[in-house]
Amino acid sequence: MKKAMIKSEGNNYSAIEIGKLQDLAEYSFPHPKLRQDVPGKLFVGEILKSTGIEVSFQIMPVNSDIPFLHSHTNQEEVYIFIKGKGQFQVDNDLFDIQEGSIIRVAPKGKRTWRNNSDNIMILMVIQAKVDTLENYNVLDGFGVSGEILK
Repeated sequence: MKKAMIKSEGNNYSAIEIGKLQDLAEYSFPHPKLRQDVPGKLFVGEILKSTGIEVSFQIMPVNSDIPFLHSHTNQEEVYIFIKGKGQFQVDNDLFDIQEGSIIRVAPKGKRTWRNNSDNIMILMVIQAKVDTLENYNVLDGFGVSGEILK
């Protein structure tokens, strides 16, 4: 099983390398609730030492699906479809997805998705605690002095 590698880290950052997204199948996640490995799934929040979000990547083989619905207690999720196409279900709504589809699901939303195509699907999921965002876009940022390295 492949592992993400720490590329660089300092007091205010962590940088990792996971390789090419098309090679995500080399990773496997030991799911503690399903008690089985999930091939092609990689969580990176812990290795990044994240304190506010979780980020995962997944590659789904041709004509495969997540065979169950799931919800969350406290976390909303944003699904970003990087490659491929298929279908996504939230509660009783089923709709087509493709590269460039982005979906936010509230914690109580019952969700699942499938790759019902002849090509692999690659997606990224960002999880964060619901109702904690204080500013949209760039309102939290500010300029600082310092040298830009070359």
